Amino acid sequence: MNRQDIEKLNYEFSNKSPRDIICYALERFGESRTILASSLSIEDQVLTEIFAKNSTSPRIFFIDTGRHFQSTYDLMEETSSRYGFKYEVYAPSNEQLEKIVSEYGPNMFYESVDLRKKCCEVRKVEPLKRVLATVDVWVCGLRREQSFTRKDIEVFEWDYAHQKLKINPLAYWSEEQVWEYIRSKNIPYNSLYNKDFRSIGCQPCTRAVKKGEDVRSGRWWWEDPDKKECGLHVANVIKEV
Repeated sequence: MNRQDIEKLNYEFSNKSPRDIICYALERFGESRTILASSLSIEDQVLTEIFAKNSTSPRIFFIDTGRHFQSTYDLMEETSSRYGFKYEVYAPSNEQLEKIVSEYGPNMFYESVDLRKKCCEVRKVEPLKRVLATVDVWVCGLRREQSFTRKDIEVFEWDYAHQKLKINPLAYWSEEQVWEYIRSKNIPYNSLYNKDFRSIGCQPCTRAVKKGEDVRSGRWWWEDPDKKECGLHVANVIKEV
């Protein structure tokens, strides 16, 4: 798939619903080679509902960093039961995790951006590489409105870092549109959203946000906004392939 192919897809699906986009991906690339990444965010819950209802064997994965909130695990159980599927769970390498915690301590991520990224690399990025090795397409809940680092994303992208087609069906949705869908379908969501959390990741790196703050301001709040990515979503640019 080259630049022109992806630009054509973005044009053809510019006014299509997330369901249309997901059904297209499942049909064209196959259910076994198309996977949804879920962190159990409200965006991912919307896509999970669509995925589960339009796939006979939905592939939905969760990266268990070992540092998530209990409410995230509770929601994972509830969602799996509600929609009748099992998450594919990927976890960090024990050897790599033991090494960095032994060398830098359990709270290394507070020390510097480099150490925080090293933690994310072991806990998130390496497991991601393993799951993406099994697919051709990954679907994500990224939205332009979420942060400065995501303001230019498109629905269809070539993820050069991982050499996969990446699809963001909610790229142009607002946060309110996400909540409207959640409410209309009675989709379960993380109880932390009721406590002013708006983007939920690992417990030590996530806090509630104040009124008027950016959606992702509660993630790695001690860092500059332009550095707030964990390595899962980088270099999402269209290139010739």
